Amino acid sequence: MSGNALSRVFPGALSPTDSFSGGQLRTRRIISHDMADPRPADAFRDLRTQLLAHHAGNSVILVAAVQRGNGGSFVALNLASAVAFDESRCAVLIDCNLRAPQLHERLAVDPKKGGLVDYLEGRVESLSDVVYPTGVARLMLVPAGGRREASGELLGSQRMVALLDSLRAADASLSIVLDGPAVSSSPDARILSQVADQSVLVAGYGRDTPTAVREAAAVFDPARMAGLVFNRVP
Repeated sequence: MSGNALSRVFPGALSPTDSFSGGQLRTRRIISHDMADPRPADAFRDLRTQLLAHHAGNSVILVAAVQRGNGGSFVALNLASAVAFDESRCAVLIDCNLRAPQLHERLAVDPKKGGLVDYLEGRVESLSDVVYPTGVARLMLVPAGGRREASGELLGSQRMVALLDSLRAADASLSIVLDGPAVSSSPDARILSQVADQSVLVAGYGRDTPTAVREAAAVFDPARMAGLVFNRVP
């Protein structure tokens, strides 16, 4: 990967000043190389490998839950972290859950210059100003930057398309993960799926009925539906 090229596009975003300790990663429920139980990390590595194999280059991957409480943000964050395990790759995680953003808190990012909302509404012109380093090496975050109830118009805007195109053009080894809202909560997941290359649906194990899963999956274009992840499996 051309780390120098990415550093020029996103100054400082690849060089976290304070990396999370093992204890901080566990508290924040973020996978790491040295977990006592390696199964969660292995599961996300496998998911990462399958997704990257299905789409050449730097794909945009949407992660959305069937309903709130299924852990969609948990899956999105750890999928991006698994991509960043590979020293030849980087990941940008974008908090697209504009009605209930949380990733900036999870990753201890203070969006001083603004976030996705500020960029999409035109208050921030430079994309590099809303791409922040995190405590996880090679993982960058675009925080939501604010709450918006009428979020579909922003997420489906030409400025959102341009943002993703800019990230795609930054480096061929950069993966973009969109943390979308639950399918049952709003039309935003469907809107985001139209700008993503692949969509991953997160179902709660023993929580979502087969009918609910089928109805949620039907929202996405079958050609871009990468698969289903069951979260909270005992």
